[in-house]
Amino acid sequence: MKILVINSGSSSIKYQLFDMAKNIILAKGLIDKVGLKGASLTNIRDDGDKAVLKGDIVDHQAGIGFVLGVLISEKHGSLKSLEELDAIGHRVVHGAEKFNTSVLITDEVIKQMENCVDLAPLHNPPNLKGIYAVKEVLPDIPQCGVFDTAFHQTMPKHSYLYALPYSLYEKYGIRRYGFHGSSHLYVSQRAGEILNKDIKDLKIITCHLGNGASIAAIKGGKSVDTSMGMTPVEGLIMGTRAGDVDAGVLTYLMKKEEIGSDGLNTIINKFSGLIGISGVSSDMREIENEAENNERAKLALEMFSYRIKKYIGSYAAAMGGLDTIVFTGGVGENGIEIRKEICSGLEFLGISIDDEKNKSRGKEQIISKDNCKVNVMVIPTNEELVIAKDTFRIVKEMKLN
Repeated sequence: MKILVINSGSSSIKYQLFDMAKNIILAKGLIDKVGLKGASLTNIRDDGDKAVLKGDIVDHQAGIGFVLGVLISEKHGSLKSLEELDAIGHRVVHGAEKFNTSVLITDEVIKQMENCVDLAPLHNPPNLKGIYAVKEVLPDIPQCGVFDTAFHQTMPKHSYLYALPYSLYEKYGIRRYGFHGSSHLYVSQRAGEILNKDIKDLKIITCHLGNGASIAAIKGGKSVDTSMGMTPVEGLIMGTRAGDVDAGVLTYLMKKEEIGSDGLNTIINKFSGLIGISGVSSDMREIENEAENNERAKLALEMFSYRIKKYIGSYAAAMGGLDTIVFTGGVGENGIEIRKEICSGLEFLGISIDDEKNKSRGKEQIISKDNCKVNVMVIPTNEELVIAKDTFRIVKEMKLN
């Protein structure tokens, strides 16, 4: 079975083509600047063939058509025809409480997904654009939705509720949902496999650190808490997002700056986090390069690591112990100094980093010292594989029925 996985952003379309029978990636790529000048598609085939194609990609429908065209092209393609394609899986950021698992996309499911737009206005609309586009170009192919929030639906009520009037939860669904679920699921399961231990016996903290960042407490293979909340702005300090902040500060700012909710939303989502503190960049690499001679860049790094360290301590307490920490995401997989700083001072939990092992970038590696109580690991995430597997399962069940 051949499955195309699509991650549709506001101006980008990421994709991977899987051959599930052979367990290989046939092709992967990215369309950048959808609807903008200078749009391009980069396609990399499993044999190393790389194509960079430029053209006018006016919208997501045109982009999806472009992707499908390249995948069946004689020069750069991986398929003889689109008839070889069995299904398409989509990453969808927010599924609210309606979706606690991946689903086959129907007209009714699309309506329910549209009702979730208010909960993730920056993410769900472009996700839906990808679904709409496929429906126009390939109306008969099965599509599946895999939700970032679904993995965290196992959180207990005392973990996901806010101390607001309960009626607001009942009326608007205001609660913690969590995100990066496919990533947290993949790396926690992979940790159990690498350690040759049953995940049901493990207490794992997974740290997905990138421009967007979140941390999850996973006990017995199930998410019991996570740092992102009703939206992806809560929790850790991120590239441009504020993370945890006193709600009173927000109302104070609205009054002092004489701004409305849209203006406030822009501040906390676009101009806060690492770029707001450092004044340098939202990119961790650029901040690290400036930190030696720039006090604000140095402060941004200290704040970033400190916030993660606090969450690790609190989640270890919440789970009644800790067996494993996993670092993933662009920063988590490559940030040698960041990982070391986060783990420094956590020796009382049984955490100790081996400096030589920690020099690893972008590959699976246990970076803690031998015989440590807590295994610290680097595991590159593979959200696309999770989406492909869920899509494969759903379509296989559909065909059996």
